[in-house]
Amino acid sequence: MHDNELYPIGDAARRSGLSVSAVRFYSDAGVIAPTGLTEAGYRLYDIHAIAQLELVRTLRELDAGLEDIRRVLDGETTLHDLLATHLEIVERQERVLRAKRAVLRTLVRQQGSAAQAALLHKLVSMSDEEREHLVDDFWNEVGADLDVPSGFVERLRLLRPRLPQDPTAAQLEAWIELADLIRDGEFRDAVRTYLLDTYSAGPGAVMAASPVQEFIYETGVPLMERILAVHRAGEPPDSPNAQEAVVRLAAAGAALGEETSTPAHRDKLASYFAEIVRITEEEGEPEDPRFDGTHGRYMELVAVINGTPPGGGEEDPVPWPWIIAALRASVPRD
Repeated sequence: MHDNELYPIGDAARRSGLSVSAVRFYSDAGVIAPTGLTEAGYRLYDIHAIAQLELVRTLRELDAGLEDIRRVLDGETTLHDLLATHLEIVERQERVLRAKRAVLRTLVRQQGSAAQAALLHKLVSMSDEEREHLVDDFWNEVGADLDVPSGFVERLRLLRPRLPQDPTAAQLEAWIELADLIRDGEFRDAVRTYLLDTYSAGPGAVMAASPVQEFIYETGVPLMERILAVHRAGEPPDSPNAQEAVVRLAAAGAALGEETSTPAHRDKLASYFAEIVRITEEEGEPEDPRFDGTHGRYMELVAVINGTPPGGGEEDPVPWPWIIAALRASVPRD
């Protein structure tokens, strides 16, 4: 193709990927005028006009409007601005379609009614403020005058769904299920009963007490991170760094029970961990249907919505055999 050469409408159509009727339409609509005319009045196009026709074809395939395309060709706006605006529209449409798909999949799975369809659409269309209010209302009812250690319910309610600005279909479906559950009075009663039965007395109450909770989620976190770092570095359990890490962890744990971390205490702790590992290996993780159907389901769905692994999102599993060996190596042997 030569810069000054003119091509009949058939060639222009073929080179731009359009039909002859489309090229004629864009000319009649004032989008791209022909470069010239033959003596017989037939339209002719140079390579610049053909390139513009190709751009028009591409933009139309992206659903850009004729007026927007005309403004780009006339220099009233830039191609970048048009594409950025159109991208925003497409992304907004994509979010709406994902929400609709989540509602439809839930309805198909549950064989839902028209009333349920309206409810699910309302749930998925909630604002951030409305979602926060729904979760607060759930925990306010579940935790009202609940006879568990002080501050435990407040800590539980910190784990709450944060639906991202651009959620996946799985996150939307998890939010629909969670929102439906926490609105349900029977589910609220079941969660409340589970928490009361589990944490009002005995070992559960000890676990739910503020000092233990603070150790698990706050003060003990850097100690466990140190252990994981030493383990990842490939150091053996009897190395100085390994010894220092597990001794600090044992001391912090002993302090919770107002005890002193002695070699005997660390040996006892190692035996306790070893027994847990043995039972888990032989019997698998203990099943708790009540937990799985109540607070456990809440936690599982929140993890999906927030895009984090269940249980807080640890990157590495706890290396219990290594910790046990390190604890035992810290105990002097006769």
